[in-house]
This record gives sequence, C-alpha cells and structure tokens, in this order.
Amino acid sequence: MILGNFSAIGTAMANHLWQSTLFAIVAAVFTLVLRKNQASLRHHLWLAASLKFLVPFSLLVSLGSRLATLHSSESQPVFYFVLQTMSQPFHQDPDAQGLLGDFLLRWLPAMVAILWLAGFVTVIGLWWLRWRSVAATIRGAAHVSHGRVVEILRRVEKSAGIRSPISLRSSRASLEPGIFGIRRPLLLWPAGISQHLQDAHVEAVLAHEVQHVRRRDNLAAAMHMVVEAIFWFHPVVWWLGARLVEEREWACDEEVLRLGNEPEIYAESILKTCEFCVASPLACVSGVTGADLKQRIVRIMTQRSVDKLGFLKKLLLVAIGTGAVTAPIIGGLIKAPVAAAQAYRDTAPARVQSDSNTFADGQQIYHIGGDVSAPKLVYAPDPEFTERARRAKYQGVCVITTVVDAQGNPTQVQVVRHLGMGLDKKAVEAVKQYRFTPAMRLGNPVAVKVNIEVNFRLY
Repeated sequence: MILGNFSAIGTAMANHLWQSTLFAIVAAVFTLVLRKNQASLRHHLWLAASLKFLVPFSLLVSLGSRLATLHSSESQPVFYFVLQTMSQPFHQDPDAQGLLGDFLLRWLPAMVAILWLAGFVTVIGLWWLRWRSVAATIRGAAHVSHGRVVEILRRVEKSAGIRSPISLRSSRASLEPGIFGIRRPLLLWPAGISQHLQDAHVEAVLAHEVQHVRRRDNLAAAMHMVVEAIFWFHPVVWWLGARLVEEREWACDEEVLRLGNEPEIYAESILKTCEFCVASPLACVSGVTGADLKQRIVRIMTQRSVDKLGFLKKLLLVAIGTGAVTAPIIGGLIKAPVAAAQAYRDTAPARVQSDSNTFADGQQIYHIGGDVSAPKLVYAPDPEFTERARRAKYQGVCVITTVVDAQGNPTQVQVVRHLGMGLDKKAVEAVKQYRFTPAMRLGNPVAVKVNIEVNFRLY
C-alpha cells in the first residue's frame, strides 16, 4: 500500500510542509511586531508554529467535510468536488508513475522511508544517550530536605505561586542548576556552587528555575523535540527550536526582574554559574545559562519596561489564531455545496451559453445546490485493475467528471484527475456503468454535472 500511494503521500507531505513553513513565517513576522512585548507571548507563538507541524490543515478540512456530511441529506457521499485554493499548491503528476517505471515504483518509496527512519532513529538515539547521562546524574544525586538553599527555594516558590514543593537534589556533577522532569519536576543543584554564591545570587538563580516550572517549559521543549524527531530533515524546525530556547530564557529573565531581583546581582549570578558549571545537554532540562548569554546579560543590564499587549494586538492575535483553526474547518463545511459550481466551470467543455445553466444533447444542465438536489448512486460496479497496476500493487483515486442525465445515466464521461497505468480507462468504463436516481428540481428530474471519485484499492 505504501508503494502504491507513494505519489499521493508525497504530494500530501509537500502541501503540509509548505503550509507549516508559511505558518512559521507568519509567526516570525508577529514576533517582530511583538518584540517590545512579553517574551512569553513570543514563546507561545513559536510553540504554536512548532506544533503546527503535527496538525495538517487537511485534517481540519476533513473534519469540516465530515461535519457537512453528517448534516447532508445524501445517503452516500459519492461525489468529489475539488475546491482549488492556495493551501494545495502541489498536485500529483498523472504521468509520473509511467515515467518512473516499475523499478522506481517498487524501490523509491522504500528508499525514502529508510532514509527518514535512519534520521529519526539517529535523532532519538542521540537524545536517549544524553537523557541517560542526565538521568544517571539524577540517580546519583542526594536528596536535600533542609539547609540554606532549601529555605531560599521555598521562599521563591511561594512568591511565584508554586503550591507543590519542588524536590531538590544535590549533585557532585558539574551540570548547571536545572529543572529535570515534566510531571514531577525536580531541581538538580551542583553541590559546590553554593560556596561561590551569596544568598542574593542563590535566590536569583532559584527564581529563574522556579519560573521554568511555573511555565511548564520542559513540557513545551519535549513537544518540540517530537517535532524535531519527525521532521529532522526540515531546517525550519531546528530554527524554531533555537527561537523557543531563546524566548523561554528571556521570559524567565523578565519574571525574575519583575519579582524585584536586582539586575546587577542577577547578571552576576548567571556569570558565576557559567564559571562553575556546564550547560545541560538536553533542551527539555531547563537551566539558567541557556540562549545567547551575551544578549541576555545586555538585556538584563539595560532593563526596560515591557509594553503591555494593547487591545488591537490582542484582537489581531485572537483573530489570527481563531482563523487558523476555523478557516480549514469552514472550508470543509462549505466545500461540497459551494465547490460544485466552481468544479463545473473549471472542468466543463466549451459551452453554448454563458449563464449558470448549459445545454447538451437537448438537455439543460443544472448545478447542484439551491433548489437542485444531487443525484443518488444506486449501482456502482467495482473498477477493474490493469495487469500492470496489479503487479506494481498500485492504488489510488481517479476523479471523473460526468453529466448525470434526467434518466440517471452518466454521459460525457471524462477524466479530470489522472491516475496512470491504464487505470484512467478502467475508471471511465466503470463510471459508464453507474446508475443513479436523477437529480430533482421543483419535483422534476434534471441533468446535472458532477465529479466522482473512483477508488482503486487492493484488498
């Protein structure tokens, strides 16, 4: 099945990557607009751009189509109306299969799958090795229940609104202070660093780490790690990861300063931590020394007030976010009833008249919608496979346009989406045998033009 649908899968993936990349570009533009606002807001935008890679617009369109089907009066959704929009710039080449030949049809999908799997396993493997190293450090760390650092941590937790106490582990490793875990986060604290930091420095560092817990930054980082593993080949995904780390650290810095910590002391605590420790090898272990250190120190020392998000910007963000989710669903809802006319205009042969109705073989051809109901399929024989397609295990969908006359018979049968390997001819032969109950207008049978999916499936 993978071999037979390779071209269709490739087309769907190309559309998904194009849409997700465009979404990331739009997010980047909005982060520039919001550069004087809270870093947490920009972090949310980058995270939304990352998670978009896991949610194809086609799923939302399909959801809308399914909702439309539930409210449809038709007993069987046999018609396929193509809604041409910019969201689908890539289309399957009808002759590509014949040009590639049987050899490529058999081996190219497997080669691509092996290449992707190799990259996926490599990314996961590298992260697993790093995770084992950090996990081993955690297991060897000693639980700390009292002392100077614990007292400061509890005070900082209270000021940040953290109700569940964060477990503190002291380690002899040189890893920086960092939050480990998602469901039950714990703080890894280097054993010797307390001797190099004054209470104010310790409080600033702990305030930063507590903000990571409050913001659930490890969860956000883990979700993006899934995106990176699946789409390891796309440079935009890795660029998004760098932006997420950058904005999450700046967001924590802003909160630390907002809580009243002195910029000089906070900057000094970060530099002292860098002198004593090394950064965590995992993005989902939130430390204090992440992102571009020089830029962070400059921002901390040149502390400026963060602009509050104005009403217009809030309205625009809500409108964009809502539209990004609802527009594909609405498109799916209106696709069947509205796109019929568009599909007819795009695929119909030369017409005698330019008004909404045309004439063929003495019959007036109507459009489905309004007072014209759709014909209903009552007999549809399965299409036959060609021997060539059967040997190659080739499957897919061929789209046929036809006029269903007032007697329910298909006429003027033509292919509008080719499938190749001789299956187009087989699809035409099958559709010519279809029988319908005719479309109705004002109680009378009429001729209508429709597009029909002919599915070739091997079971």
